[in-house]
Amino acid sequence: MKRDWHSLLRNQHVLNTNYRHAAATIYKSNEVNDSLAPYVVSFSSRGPNPITLDVLKPDISAPGVDILASWSLISSVSEIQGDNRRVPYNIISGTSMACPHATGAAAYVKSYHPTWSPAAIKSALMTTAFAMNSEINPEAEFAYGAGHINPVKAIDPGLIYDAEPLDYVKFLCGQGYNTSLLQMVTGDNSSCAKATNGTVWDLNYPSFALSTSPSEFISRVYNRIVTNVGSPTSTYKATVTSPQGLKIQVNPSILSFTSLGENLAFALTIEGTLDDSMVSASLVWDDGVHQVRSPITVYVVTK
Repeated sequence: MKRDWHSLLRNQHVLNTNYRHAAATIYKSNEVNDSLAPYVVSFSSRGPNPITLDVLKPDISAPGVDILASWSLISSVSEIQGDNRRVPYNIISGTSMACPHATGAAAYVKSYHPTWSPAAIKSALMTTAFAMNSEINPEAEFAYGAGHINPVKAIDPGLIYDAEPLDYVKFLCGQGYNTSLLQMVTGDNSSCAKATNGTVWDLNYPSFALSTSPSEFISRVYNRIVTNVGSPTSTYKATVTSPQGLKIQVNPSILSFTSLGENLAFALTIEGTLDDSMVSASLVWDDGVHQVRSPITVYVVTK
């Protein structure tokens, strides 16, 4: 087939002419300072943890409202029958959007610390989260957990609350799992015995939760171990906020590390009676550079 070069050149000239006269408008973006942000949207699930009352849930909050995300061309924009619009992207809200934010943050921390366990990464994300305002979120920790995720800070948490599979085996056995149920979770030959019977309060978790009955006197001890991942030689001092009616103490209140990877143990004790249905407190380990914050939530369960 003989090519018509004159036609090709003429068409190209028309295209070039059209492009020369193309116009676009760029509008100035509007930045709004939302004094309430960040806050948890009303349709997000709330705690407490219905299965294990003394493990705080949720762990953390992440962006999940009006998120630009990829969208399947199989489904319409609105997912309503008769809507034939197909787009590769859509604006979506929900846990399905907060989850990839948290997953990406975990992968970001993992890229800096490839040998860290999932528990260590979770600890880093929780203890470095932005503290949130309970006046805006009346459910407090039952809405946002440890706070709003802060990936950049999470790569250098200072201390981590690490946990191995055996720690969770002890936890599950202490929760009443028998060997057959346990092996359905672990997929190995783990078994529940006296030596592997732990308590929920000694699971090395980065947060503290305690359920109680109305007017009941509280006396509970939590044992924790923190691992130094900050400065080789560092001293951390504990700062505790205690609500009225409760006495929260940490022993020892000073942890002195001499090397990276060193583990030191402490005990947190909660005593007193609860006047409100729920109160919030916190423990912060501070070495002058890192502020390792754990939420403490005490609440009344009515039977």
